[in-house]
Amino acid sequence: MIIDILKSFPERPPIAANLRYPVDRATVLVLFGPSGSGKTTILRSIAGLEWPERGYIQFLSQTWLDTAHGIRVAPQARKIGYMSQDYALFPPYTVAGNIAYGLGDLGAQERKRRVSETVDLLQLQGLEDRKPQELSGGQQQRVALARAISRRPQMLLLDEPFSALDGPTRVQLRDDLRRLLTQLALPSIIVTHDLTEALTFGDLIAVMGTGRVLQIGPPQEVFSRPNNAEVAQVVGVETVIQGSVIEQADGLATVRVNGATVKGLGANPVGSPVLVCIRAEDVVLGQTGSGMTSARNHLAGKVTDVVPQGVMVRVTVDCGFSIVALVTRGAMDDLGLHVGSPVTAAMKAGVVSVIPR
Repeated sequence: MIIDILKSFPERPPIAANLRYPVDRATVLVLFGPSGSGKTTILRSIAGLEWPERGYIQFLSQTWLDTAHGIRVAPQARKIGYMSQDYALFPPYTVAGNIAYGLGDLGAQERKRRVSETVDLLQLQGLEDRKPQELSGGQQQRVALARAISRRPQMLLLDEPFSALDGPTRVQLRDDLRRLLTQLALPSIIVTHDLTEALTFGDLIAVMGTGRVLQIGPPQEVFSRPNNAEVAQVVGVETVIQGSVIEQADGLATVRVNGATVKGLGANPVGSPVLVCIRAEDVVLGQTGSGMTSARNHLAGKVTDVVPQGVMVRVTVDCGFSIVALVTRGAMDDLGLHVGSPVTAAMKAGVVSVIPR
């Protein structure tokens, strides 16, 4: 996929996005960044709903936009499934009618079969005759997604798919969507400003800021090795490490990471590959062997870097993997921290996020 566009707006910075990445049958790219960074504009430009004044967009061997040569492929000709942030369901239509919208080129029997197939896939049985206003937020999201995939698109575009949902519903549907994308093996692009969603879905993550793509790469690379301070600020998590679940009990996963073990919140099955996410402010440093806290995680290591950051100090510790902690200058002096110091990094299991990969 190649995306190189310039889109200007009055009284705000232009969107000048340039990225390319390899696409296979199941690649999920996440456009990640704060509101106003240009994520939705890029998505709508790919869908053909926005027309950049300059640009080039290519999907596999298909050129959808090439302003230099006057190529502007219409949205319907791009064969894309698109789900907007507000779902955009048609109030007068039933669930079945919304899903069938856009299937007018199919015969009546095939259209009916396609709707039934999609209803089963999205677990909407029994809701076919209801109107959107009679559905919960989660059900509306499923209908919007069903409509997006009913035409069997060659690419799926999702704009903040969980932003309108409450917390518990969001968690459940996030897991459902991850399974669905795996099942469909459909190249997808998802817009989100939520860290957990970005790590859950992204094979690749493009970090956005002020209308530009700041960095693109696999989640671990982007979140653990940001290109610059702007990327680090956008992603907001200092430690992201790969591991494998070796034990699971009551929603608490034990993960093996480079010979060390870490416990964190996650219902991931034993043997599954995961990402362990730890914010620096949740890491407590103490002298080796002090038994300083009741935290479940105590990792012995050595300080490899000490960087003052205003009133705080950023300390990197090698515990078999690099983990970052933020401590006060007073704590640093009390502990005598310097490069090479033996130290124990402790963190409660409840602040460690274990994300499926």
